[in-house]
Amino acid sequence: MPAVLSILVIAVDQLVKMYVEATMHLGQSIPVIQDIFHITYALNPGAAFGILANQRILFVLIGAALLCGAAYFYGWLKRQDLLTRIGAGLLLGGAVGNLIDRVQSGLVVDFLDFRVWPVFNVADIAITVGAGLLIISVIRSEEA
Repeated sequence: MPAVLSILVIAVDQLVKMYVEATMHLGQSIPVIQDIFHITYALNPGAAFGILANQRILFVLIGAALLCGAAYFYGWLKRQDLLTRIGAGLLLGGAVGNLIDRVQSGLVVDFLDFRVWPVFNVADIAITVGAGLLIISVIRSEEA
């Protein structure tokens, strides 16, 4: 299940990014809900909020390490509870989605713009939700 979920996240992330790149020009912003939510084509050279900008090699190494870790722990992961498997699948899929961008151009395509938050993408959502689910899973296992 984690592998299928990861592949689904990667596919959706990359397809939406390709669509944004093909139909918008850099910096273009399309209001969906005026002043609340826009689709804005941006390129991010860093991590969340643009931190560590232009550290392409670092981010590629981190992504590769996540892939290696997932491969190494795959057998263990298959035996974990549903919450852990979903969290890991989302986290890995999001990491690989952004890794593909970094390998291709060194820049991550972002497009979801809520105006009060930096522009982000589907992979970022998967990473955030996946990490949150893993944290909840760890807290639950410590309480048991």
